[in-house]
Amino acid sequence: MAKPYSPSHIGAVASSFTEMRLAGAVKQQLVEELIAEIDRMVPAMESATLSATPEKKTLDDTNRTRLNYNRTRELMIERLSDLESVGSEAVQAGIEHLESHLKRILNTAEMSAAKDRVATIKPRHLKIMVSEPSDEVEVAESESEEDLLEGQVSGSALTPMALRKMARSFAGLPITDAAVEELLLLYYDVVDETGHSIREHAQLGGNPSGFIESLDRMKDLMMLGWMRRMLKRAGIDAEERGYKRIDIEQLIHLDPFE
Repeated sequence: MAKPYSPSHIGAVASSFTEMRLAGAVKQQLVEELIAEIDRMVPAMESATLSATPEKKTLDDTNRTRLNYNRTRELMIERLSDLESVGSEAVQAGIEHLESHLKRILNTAEMSAAKDRVATIKPRHLKIMVSEPSDEVEVAESESEEDLLEGQVSGSALTPMALRKMARSFAGLPITDAAVEELLLLYYDVVDETGHSIREHAQLGGNPSGFIESLDRMKDLMMLGWMRRMLKRAGIDAEERGYKRIDIEQLIHLDPFE
């Protein structure tokens, strides 16, 4: 039977997250809480792994594809000058840093491609991020959701990467690539129809209430209120069906003009 974490180990790990001291009883309670969380986590991950790949024999994180651990470790070892080996914590920290760096590059390239109105990232869309070497490398903090939304509202294109972030933030679930593509198509369809309605009301000079309603809808679209509601509704539908992510099946049941 596997041994649980020791209270002293949990105390050492917890010191990374708080400067306050932990009582011995608190450390033991934290051990019990983490074991209880493993009890909840592993069956869910096991179910997700088998749903994605029925013949799989090894537990996977189906929500994320990580950089290869052993390959990253070997590449790091090759670049050591004074030390002889790389510890597992250093490899994990290195993977987190590299994936964050990759995410920043792709986010910039995705936005550049979206402004060109193309669906493929090409070499011209890549902006290599060069920084001065330093003695300490820190993983950059991810954008807050407020920063993300502010960037979208200010006129930058709504990108697949931004939409995936929004899905996790507002629906609490990851979203498949097919659902991302479908949701973006729905979004721009609603934008086009709303824009057409605004022009029609403006030209015909009819009932001003329809014109105002269309303007309000367009403002809601630009502020991403429509997108937040769609993601929340899709997330609720996915959870009710026992799914671990939002797929295109959730979107076809939603009325985008509701």
